[in-house]
Amino acid sequence: MADNKFLPKLLQNLLEILNDDEYYDVTIEVGNDPYAKIFRAHMVILNYRSPCLRGILSSNKKKNDGTLTHISLSDILPNILPETFEIILRYIYGGKLSLKECDTSDIIKLLISAKELNLQELVTHIQSFLVENRVNWMEQNIDLIYQTSFENENDSFLCLQKYCNDLISQDPVKILKSQSFESISENLLVSIIQKDNLQMKYLDNDNKTSSKSNPRIVKEINSKNPDSKIITFKHSETISKWIKRVEIDDELPNSFEFKLLFRGSRDGFYPEKFHEICDNQSYTVTVAKVEGSNEILGGFNSFAWKSNNIYGASGDNFIFSFNNINRNENYILSRIMDKKHATNNKYYCGPSFGNGDLIICGFDLQTLCNYSYNSKNSYEKLIRETEGTFSVEEYEVFRVMFKFKGQ
Repeated sequence: MADNKFLPKLLQNLLEILNDDEYYDVTIEVGNDPYAKIFRAHMVILNYRSPCLRGILSSNKKKNDGTLTHISLSDILPNILPETFEIILRYIYGGKLSLKECDTSDIIKLLISAKELNLQELVTHIQSFLVENRVNWMEQNIDLIYQTSFENENDSFLCLQKYCNDLISQDPVKILKSQSFESISENLLVSIIQKDNLQMKYLDNDNKTSSKSNPRIVKEINSKNPDSKIITFKHSETISKWIKRVEIDDELPNSFEFKLLFRGSRDGFYPEKFHEICDNQSYTVTVAKVEGSNEILGGFNSFAWKSNNIYGASGDNFIFSFNNINRNENYILSRIMDKKHATNNKYYCGPSFGNGDLIICGFDLQTLCNYSYNSKNSYEKLIRETEGTFSVEEYEVFRVMFKFKGQ
């Protein structure tokens, strides 16, 4: 019979190796300035413990001259935060993971990062912990759990997918009565209605959660057009194809929803109002109507907006325009070139893309208009004929949510 009494000491030694400052042979940069952090590690351990890091290391072969290998993880996986990666490193080296004292929102970030690093053992464990220990939180944040579970086109989150489907089938009233009901996506509402084994008595006329009492259910399910004063369903479909990198003539593999977060004429054009509503929101699309023209300008940000006055990194961002004057094309798509400068999270500006590529400044007290700036620095090309400032009549910010068709 195997004796495991020596295992604790082995794990302790491995964690001590993680803190070693003499024999490490690789450095890993995570995050963006001024919040970037460099971790020291060992190629042989990373190679065997993480398939994703093994692939990255394979293109950064160790040199025989003793030079350290350096990986900039912020360029490859910009959404992984230093504090999250530190937890993952302790798991990689010593199999150590303590979730009980963590905020549930941080556990969700850890889950997504573990998936990006292809740590399926960790992904499975975190899902089980959430289902067994954080049910109340997930019920109150069901839309976030639902989107996280189904937006990835693979089987990584089967446990959370099962949790969502079981909740929809067995107790949909909990969702309709949750604190986050007003933010629930159309896709989730449709799933609630369409489940074959769903008990539909909560839709009775006498029930307080009926579709008559909640006309939003009917409105959301029947309406394809986004709640917008600027764009139509066709615009949102095209933008969704750009996000998924699908050809314009091809069909989207997912259904989608544009959920309105912010509207200048409704919420105020001041930058602080944009940040108050949109900070910490990821997967957002900004659209703006240029004053006195048919031009629609905008951008997609896969990362969360912040007010920290530093650049945000992303390899998936893009900016765009529709119906440009004096152009034959119906649209211009300009993808990110400088991934480290995808957004500029200035607290005194509205949504800002690149190093001046598209900035919506907000309300100008002197000229009483909302002005923006257009140039070419961090993205592939200009989205307007000329560089410089211009005014906008309206701008809106949407959160984009995807799910598999038929679910």
